[in-house]
Amino acid sequence: MTERNNNILLKIRGLRIEAYADENWVEIVHGVNLTLRRGEVMGLIGESGAGKSTIGLAAMGFARDGCRISGGTVEFDGMELTTTPQSDLRILRGARIAYVAQSAAASFNPAHRIIDQHTEAPVQYRIQKRMAAQEDAMTLYEKLRLPNPKEIGFRYPHQVSGGQLQRAMTAMAMACRPDLIIFDEPTTALDVTTQIEVLAAIRDIVNEYNTAAIYITHDLAVVAQMADRIKVLLKGEEVETAATEQMLASPQKDYTKSLWAVRSFERPQKERPVNSETPVISVQNVDASYTSGAKVLDDVSFDVFAGMTVAVVGESGSGKSTTARCITGLLPPSRGQVLFRGQPLPPRYQDRSKDQLRQTQMIYQMADTALNPKVRISEIIGRPAQFYGGLKGAALKNRVDELLDLIELDPARFYNRFPPELSGGQKQRVGIARALAAEPSFIICDEVTSALDQLVAEGILKLLDRLQNEFNLAYMFITHDLATVKAIADEVVVMRNGKVVEQGAKHEMFQPPHHPYTDLLLSSVPEMDPNWLTTVLEERGVDNLGEAATASSAQQ
Repeated sequence: MTERNNNILLKIRGLRIEAYADENWVEIVHGVNLTLRRGEVMGLIGESGAGKSTIGLAAMGFARDGCRISGGTVEFDGMELTTTPQSDLRILRGARIAYVAQSAAASFNPAHRIIDQHTEAPVQYRIQKRMAAQEDAMTLYEKLRLPNPKEIGFRYPHQVSGGQLQRAMTAMAMACRPDLIIFDEPTTALDVTTQIEVLAAIRDIVNEYNTAAIYITHDLAVVAQMADRIKVLLKGEEVETAATEQMLASPQKDYTKSLWAVRSFERPQKERPVNSETPVISVQNVDASYTSGAKVLDDVSFDVFAGMTVAVVGESGSGKSTTARCITGLLPPSRGQVLFRGQPLPPRYQDRSKDQLRQTQMIYQMADTALNPKVRISEIIGRPAQFYGGLKGAALKNRVDELLDLIELDPARFYNRFPPELSGGQKQRVGIARALAAEPSFIICDEVTSALDQLVAEGILKLLDRLQNEFNLAYMFITHDLATVKAIADEVVVMRNGKVVEQGAKHEMFQPPHHPYTDLLLSSVPEMDPNWLTTVLEERGVDNLGEAATASSAQQ
């Protein structure tokens, strides 16, 4: 039987990829093989730097800037992509091979409506005329359980939630009915309830159209729901490959077993002071609205004490980030106030003193977009020290070296580097150092580990814990990852539809009875069982998922 008759769509053999670094080409993928059949989903897993995304892009015959395919073959439906002219590859990509990126927000053009971006490929490739492509988009939106499928495409990207935008990107990838889709960490930035919707939608659409997929992720429980087979990678080399159930039940290699192990870090819970100590930050009865006038925060109140971590959790659109915007002065509350050490902060950041601005800093979710790729690490970290502390010359350099030491990066190696030369975990450490440079009392950590693999994320949590103890910092930890909450939080605030539905000490929040919404969040954490997603969908029913999507939409 020939390979084509055996339904093999993609065959990669001996793939080698090099990256240009320090004026030399260095091999980063070392002879990887991969076979994918029509309708099959292959999961690629491994820690940061394993080569997952690099191999996924190579499946399109593509290498990032600064990289090159240096050896091996990439055969797609009988076509050798490594020797195919770029003009033919451009036609292939988007039409027969599609890519779904990790960050939908960074992938959509904010100046154009969603449906205009969706219809661009089928019209350009003359697969459909504009109106037919538009009608098809609405059909796909409905299949992907997006609310108001006939209307949502006419919104701009910022007018829908993260989960909705991720599904819209999946619909856009399906616009030309490709034979192969590469999903690159498509749910890492989503809350657990939204993640269920997106996973179910991706699985349904792949099954319906018999589409092959490469699913790249560091979340083992997620890949267990999505993949028929799993390939484990380490530093550009294949560790092992097996059917999903076999891999979960009996991984053969020690490295794979280490990935399967439950992460151990969970620091002791701290209790809030029993004396009359004043909170570092006190949010009191805050309401807030955006320009549309609809209330997005409703009577939000909680305190954060020195040396303690308050985790704020809830699904997309619950008001977590909006609360952070009110604390930082980016969105003035329409009612209520924010106190710093008992004193009211001016609602607008423009009216705050330099010292008030210095006291509250933020570490962002996506270090890739939070750090200027054209500015050296020394300048990124040094700017706050210069602005708030007035440091210059040797004193500034010494302070930057000190901060690099604090985040466990060697000053001699990293001082003059640029962000693209760092791994994801290293970039996040730079973000932490930039926040520390202002010498704040309070730091907002906005989903700081969601884009990182488990090993790197654990290192970041340990670093944040050490720094908190060393400098008596107060943290507000915005997260959708309940494992992170268990690891680092002292108190938990659960938000839904702009309101606080439950709050208390961590050990109380993870013990029943729960508020029904808290129970929904806890039951939405994926498990290492290939049947988990199917079971949850059966228990809840599609209508419940649709209601969740509509609820998220209502918050926009």
